[in-house]
Amino acid sequence: RAGVPAVPVPVTADQPFWAARLAAVGAGTGPVPFRALAEEEGAPDLLAEAVARAVREPAHRAAATGIARRMAAEDGAGEVLKAVENGG
Repeated sequence: RAGVPAVPVPVTADQPFWAARLAAVGAGTGPVPFRALAEEEGAPDLLAEAVARAVREPAHRAAATGIARRMAAEDGAGEVLKAVENGG
């Protein structure tokens, strides 16, 4: 929503799905496994490289900015309200 590239670090539940979606639409790097950050000796370098890729590659910023614009134009709450009022 902020329009900046992301470095997803999925931990549990649906986070791996959304991390993969971020990467698929180009608004972030590929997911950095939490386990790799928690257990590997080179974890700081792994995370630093992912952050560097996120800010260095203009395509990530362009995708994130475009998605933020589309989200700002949506009335998500209004659509939910309509669905609830119409019974689903």
